[in-house]
Amino acid sequence: MIRSLNMADMAIFAALCAVTLLASCQRPMNPVVPAGQAGYDAVAIDPSQIQPQSYDLAPGDKIAVRVYGEPELSVDELVIDNAGFVNLPLIGEIRASGQSAGELAQGIEAAYAADFVRDPRVNVVVLQGRVRTIAVEGEVEQPGVFPYAEGQTLLSALALARSPTDVAKLDEVIIFRTVEGQRLAGRFDLQDIRGGRSPDVALVPGDVVVVGYSTVRGAYLDVVKALPVVGFFRPIN
Repeated sequence: MIRSLNMADMAIFAALCAVTLLASCQRPMNPVVPAGQAGYDAVAIDPSQIQPQSYDLAPGDKIAVRVYGEPELSVDELVIDNAGFVNLPLIGEIRASGQSAGELAQGIEAAYAADFVRDPRVNVVVLQGRVRTIAVEGEVEQPGVFPYAEGQTLLSALALARSPTDVAKLDEVIIFRTVEGQRLAGRFDLQDIRGGRSPDVALVPGDVVVVGYSTVRGAYLDVVKALPVVGFFRPIN
């Protein structure tokens, strides 16, 4: 004999219908972001930009400038200001940002040679480079900003964020990347990457990873939490 539905059963049934409805109408988090191979192409950059041949100085870098035989012109510690300049004895401000340490040393030599020192020899040492980071947001256990390490990938970044949550939409993981002032984005399927069906994505400093939220999965978990311990199935008398 089939038992008629009580109020609790009807509530569960209604919730399941709602989950089904959500599944039928759920839209991607950002449908304009290219997915699949187009996603990989969208964030592709020259490998030399991932591991540049030389380190370009930037605001926040801490350097030392040593002028051989001229201790009064040498500076043990300088921080490149937000405008990209450092201030040196006699010559004043000189642009440092965007140059390698060797290029800056040549520029300082030319400035001193013009009016102050005969045949100067200058060495620039990077004492402390700026901190390079990536950010992981959205449906991960521990969103935040993390130090970038050479060779970092999407999977290793998600591991830093303690992996996606139970309601994450794994086929809507978006990477935002800025290259030469242009903002790029690509959408990736984490399940395909974990299963080896798609390659992992190499990250670069400044990347922002956003893991989408699965409305259907969230609603399903809400239903499960509302169910009695014995589960969906009931004995039929």
